[in-house]
Amino acid sequence: MNQKHDDKPKTYKFFVGHDKFETDQPALTGAQIKAYVAGVPPGTKLSLEGHGNDPDVIIADDETVSLDEHRGGPRRFTLVPPANFG
Repeated sequence: MNQKHDDKPKTYKFFVGHDKFETDQPALTGAQIKAYVAGVPPGTKLSLEGHGNDPDVIIADDETVSLDEHRGGPRRFTLVPPANFG
């Protein structure tokens, strides 16, 4: 018998820095993505890496990001430490 779908839930992969994470959620908020990383200091921002000539984009804690693969690969994020002026 030929099954058309897999019984296993789809896994969405993403990177924060060099660390790879997986979730069964198709989209997460900036805060949820940062929660995957241990010890993120308060005030740290999340940046979604742009592709090609696209600029990187800061993702707000309450902003939802689709984790569908983009341009052939998982979404990639970096943590931007809080600015320290003084």
